[in-house]
Amino acid sequence: MTLFGIRIPMLASLVLWALVWEIVGRLDLIFLIPPLTSVIAAGFELVQTGSWQSATTITLRSFALGMTLAIAVGVPLGVLMGRVKVIDNIFGLWVNMFVSAPLSALVPILMILFGLGETTVFVTVFLFAVWIIVLDARAGVMQVPTSLIEMGRSYGASRWTIFTKIILLSALPEILAGIRIGLIRGVKGVVIGQILVSVIGYGELFELYSRSFDMERFWALTILLFAAAMMLSAAVEHFEKRIEYYAGAR
Repeated sequence: MTLFGIRIPMLASLVLWALVWEIVGRLDLIFLIPPLTSVIAAGFELVQTGSWQSATTITLRSFALGMTLAIAVGVPLGVLMGRVKVIDNIFGLWVNMFVSAPLSALVPILMILFGLGETTVFVTVFLFAVWIIVLDARAGVMQVPTSLIEMGRSYGASRWTIFTKIILLSALPEILAGIRIGLIRGVKGVVIGQILVSVIGYGELFELYSRSFDMERFWALTILLFAAAMMLSAAVEHFEKRIEYYAGAR
């Protein structure tokens, strides 16, 4: 960003909002917003507590299981929908419906089906992440240039070689983009699931801090979650950039 001919780094926006947060907190205008320095100090104390470490273990386990299943189901289903018209007709309506549906409303139903435990959170993560992964994998496969496939056939490539060396590699940027967005949605799913269950993981901590009005730790936990989501997204985005040349023909 350039202002009056001076190039301003993107980090300046973050510094500006941090300064505004600190000023509002110091002026005690809203009791729900403590000074940012107090939040950061509370964050350093929080990560040393056994309750945070235990909640993090539970949260990471539920998130990892849900995302693993979402990727294992979403990518193959999206590829099949992009290549097989019948499968696309069967699942297309349902995928689009679940992408646009308010999935938070399904969590109480999942609680009835799976109980107040990690299984409900794990399934919530799966439902939040899988549909966007399916759609992006489908879009990537459908955008593979037919000229590349025809060229492979003209050189005598087998169907398996065309599928693995042309179709999948050409669709890889979109597949990774879907996984990146799915990771972010998965973080949202694990937090929403635990908050509604309110007895495990970060949901239990959020409930504890909000009831006791411990806003320093509440915001510290929120910032930690935001930072984790951003790092996951950045890691996948970095990998995306390394394989962008596969999409050069498009």
